[in-house]
Amino acid sequence: MNATLAARPGLLGPMISLLEREILRFVRQRSRLISSALQPLLFWILLGTGFRASFQVPGTSAGSDYLTWSFPGILVLVILFTAVFSTISIIEDRQAGFLQAVLASPVPRLAIVLGKVLGATILAVGEAGLVLLAAPLAGLPLSVSSIFLALLALTGISLALTGIGFCMAWRMDSTQGFHMVMNLGLLPMWLLSGAFFPLAGTAPWLRLVMTINPLTYGVRAVRLALGAPAAPGPSLAMSLGITALFAAATLATAVLLVRTRADGPGK
Repeated sequence: MNATLAARPGLLGPMISLLEREILRFVRQRSRLISSALQPLLFWILLGTGFRASFQVPGTSAGSDYLTWSFPGILVLVILFTAVFSTISIIEDRQAGFLQAVLASPVPRLAIVLGKVLGATILAVGEAGLVLLAAPLAGLPLSVSSIFLALLALTGISLALTGIGFCMAWRMDSTQGFHMVMNLGLLPMWLLSGAFFPLAGTAPWLRLVMTINPLTYGVRAVRLALGAPAAPGPSLAMSLGITALFAAATLATAVLLVRTRADGPGK
């Protein structure tokens, strides 16, 4: 792989090499492939079945089904799990000495970030896209426009969450510590994004936390794109815009981190 990187000069060549490496490694690890999609689906079935009899979204028509309402959040959970599993490779590459070799080469630092993040994003959106095909089972009919808009929102969310995972993995030495930090950071972010319960009707302090949580707008964008039940709030365009800014901020932070910590992750 190092020879391949050296044979592909500039920004695009090394980025594609790293991207291909991420995809091949993830596809070969079937347990990660399966768990990234099946765990969220299991949560959806169990929680949806348990809450559907008593669930009602404030501000929507009566009879809102929890299986229908929670489906967009499950798509985001698929993205989250794949982002976590994919960015672990940064720590594994460091332990194997591969990343130090890449850092010692003339490969642009931006290529490292883009190769890792875009590779993980392709995997995450691909898995979420497969789950998206089950939307009619949740009572959400699909159309070309709804699929396009939902995938657009999921891509922005994936870029943002993978960027966060990249930043955390770059500063850590162990996969165990990475799992702990990500579980304490990303899972609460998902729970407080309106994926699990709606913002309306919550305590004022919790409503404030959910309002400033940038993932809230990503979940809402997916919800509006699919025509799922949603309480009054920001439009689809505004939600997509905030998600894009969220992704840009995390990617810029990752690039800055790699450029300022040239000695490599975990140092």
